[in-house]
Amino acid sequence: MGQQARADDELLHAPLVIEYGFNRTTGPVVGAFLTGLREQRVLGIRGADGRVVCPPVEYDPTTGEPLTEMVEVGTEGTITSWSWVPGDREGQPIPAPYALALVRLDGADTAMLHVVDAGSPDAVATGDRVRIRWADERSGSITDIACFEPVGGAS
Repeated sequence: MGQQARADDELLHAPLVIEYGFNRTTGPVVGAFLTGLREQRVLGIRGADGRVVCPPVEYDPTTGEPLTEMVEVGTEGTITSWSWVPGDREGQPIPAPYALALVRLDGADTAMLHVVDAGSPDAVATGDRVRIRWADERSGSITDIACFEPVGGAS
């Protein structure tokens, strides 16, 4: 009995490594969007119903049809919803508290999620106008948009 109890108390351990052994290319739609960001341009895509989706998607959200008509949208937009992120956190996108907001860029019919450097929760509101602050060094990724910042006169 003592021998059996000892065997039951010993735990077996094995390393677990989760890997994804493949690479995915960005494709023509997302690739064009990322290339545009590197060049300080923002691209959306026209859906089957005429609405402009930004960031662009490869297939129409309603019909599932492939989409191909890229459309340049503005670098300023309107906050449609937001939440305040207080305090320092490891890996946060900017070195200060910020708003995490849905921003509908001028010329787009959908909003993108990104950071707004507003300084305090009293300085940001739904409906406020914001503009892109570009990263100093751009490489063709979403972080080429360092953040959004209030356009003069925002709450």
